[in-house]
Amino acid sequence: MSTQRTILVTSALPYANGSIHLGHMVEHIQTDVWVRFQKMRGHKCYYVCADDTHGTPVMLAAQKAGLTPEALIDRVHDEHLADFTGFHIGYDNYYSTHSPENRAFIEQIYHALKANGKIIARTIEQLYDPEKQMFLPDRFVKGECPECGAKDQYGDNCEACGTTYNPTDLKNPYSAISGATPVLKESEHFFFRLGECEAFLREWTSGSETLADGCLKSRLQPEALNKMKEWIDGGLQDWDISRDAPYFGFEIPDAPGKYFYVWLDAPIGYMASFKNLCERIGEDFDAFFRAESTAEMYHFIGKDILYFHALFWPATLHYAGLRTPTAVFAHGFLTVDGQKMSKSRGTFITARSYLDEGLNPEWMRYYIAAKLNDRIEDIDLNLQDFIARVNSDLIGKYINIAARAAGFIHKRFAGSLKDVADSDLIAHLQAAADGIAADYEGREYGKALRSIMSLADAVNEYVDANKPWELAKQDGQEAKLHQVCSELINAFKILSVYLAPVLPTTAAGVARFLNLPALTWANAKRSLGEHRINAYSHLMQRIEPAQVDKLIERNKQNIQAAPATLVESQAAGKPDYEPLSPECSFDDFTKVDLRVAQVLNCEKVEGSSKLLKFQVDLGFEQRTIFSGIAASYPEPEKLIGRKVIVVANFAPRKMAKFGMSEGMITSASGDGKLFLLDADNGAMPGMRVG
Repeated sequence: MSTQRTILVTSALPYANGSIHLGHMVEHIQTDVWVRFQKMRGHKCYYVCADDTHGTPVMLAAQKAGLTPEALIDRVHDEHLADFTGFHIGYDNYYSTHSPENRAFIEQIYHALKANGKIIARTIEQLYDPEKQMFLPDRFVKGECPECGAKDQYGDNCEACGTTYNPTDLKNPYSAISGATPVLKESEHFFFRLGECEAFLREWTSGSETLADGCLKSRLQPEALNKMKEWIDGGLQDWDISRDAPYFGFEIPDAPGKYFYVWLDAPIGYMASFKNLCERIGEDFDAFFRAESTAEMYHFIGKDILYFHALFWPATLHYAGLRTPTAVFAHGFLTVDGQKMSKSRGTFITARSYLDEGLNPEWMRYYIAAKLNDRIEDIDLNLQDFIARVNSDLIGKYINIAARAAGFIHKRFAGSLKDVADSDLIAHLQAAADGIAADYEGREYGKALRSIMSLADAVNEYVDANKPWELAKQDGQEAKLHQVCSELINAFKILSVYLAPVLPTTAAGVARFLNLPALTWANAKRSLGEHRINAYSHLMQRIEPAQVDKLIERNKQNIQAAPATLVESQAAGKPDYEPLSPECSFDDFTKVDLRVAQVLNCEKVEGSSKLLKFQVDLGFEQRTIFSGIAASYPEPEKLIGRKVIVVANFAPRKMAKFGMSEGMITSASGDGKLFLLDADNGAMPGMRVG
């Protein structure tokens, strides 16, 4: 084995205001598989996580529920940990950002940044809710876009035209909490001078580190590096790291009524969780976080929080005199049946509903892992493919190998295997160990699992060629039956080792069946020899389509049974139902000319992370329309051919350097996402809507 490595691994911290769903599980399964693989290889590897607990939404949710914020986050913590544990996520510690360790670290880092000249105080104007008597964060202010006039836009950017702005730029703003018209008030805020970190961040984002085993590890994936270059080239702005009372979080030392912004203390929660673990097990925390540390540190995150982890976080650590991450691994989002997860369709699947319906979590672990690679790509959970792949791969190809051989070993040979170290079949499987290990190391799980299933195919071909059930009926074939079945059990062991990072509980059951203390990676290259195994018990059942149907129906029922108010929805992850706009007349409505249009082409806009460029057919003419929905539709080519609803009588508008937009494409908004409106079959381009 190569030199032992010392590794700290984290997953992004789930926010303490909603249930864990399968979108969360993509990341935590990806991380868990990688950690389990490292531990199987004999490396010292710790995996920590925590709930992200601070901020205005948690404070308001607690008020609505009649609880203290502390009571709310304690309850959510227990629920989150139970859901993750149900999917066999093997944290060494799952903690909370509302902890004494986190308070100590954020104060230490703040003082270090201040001493380093990286903190500045500045008076700014903010919108203030006179009814709730609180300053309003960007996403708690809504109004009309100052550029295109679209209504009900958030305080940081317009989801219709893609323009970014300050909350104070909104026309006719209102508080998303109370509906009141906000007023401007001055407040002193503290800023981290991110703009002064440009040279360091250019070097850090494009750099790499040499690991203990001599391998070179790039800090960012190519797609992430390109995005960081775009942001850095656009000019880094000073980062507001403070918030005004009332706010649930840690108060800034020597600044009464001022609190640390949640995105400053959230990543520091990685340190706090690890410190809490170190205190329990006697590990040296400083050996991992001092500037000259030789330990490796990896963050697994979603692509939507790259900015914080690849710019703010390394700059914060570096200028506080601490080590920076070895690498940040970003992944894409999860879609279900080719579409965004939908509560109305029942495809916004919570982890708890999956477990409560009795579905095996390792089915989902396998399916998600089979879709993952080292790139920042969205993955799709196709429910019919989920059923077919699990039943074919895990049951038909893998589990059945043991089922077809174990009975003969137990009944005919008293549970004792023959030494098959010279078997060509076993040598073929063992030879794949290093390649599969390299795929796991590189997070190419889909490639690793394809290789494993190819090996399983070879084993099943061996079964079909030798037919142990027929050998058992023939006189004089006892020795060959023993040889064949012993080879199959050894092959099953090797496949189980390769699958163990993905299927940990199945692997534990295999170890008990094989009479081994555990499966390690080294087991893959060792024959069992003349070894006694235990009686076989079936390790996994098939998925029945009815189980998946019930799961979808369960999630539909949960949504239908639980309408939410605005504050409740923000606390529980449900759509935020906004106040109605002022009453309008029929004449007002008829001024808006809505038409059916067909998408001829749709593509990302070079130089913009928000805009998509549509070419649409209105029947009587074709038009180009820019729409700020790129975050909600990361694969725009899939929109080609779709019918959409367009505001056709907007005056053409120049979109900065991108070109002229000749209309507006309509969409519904909720949960911070956008959903295109479309027309039923039979509606033709150019038809009027109304």
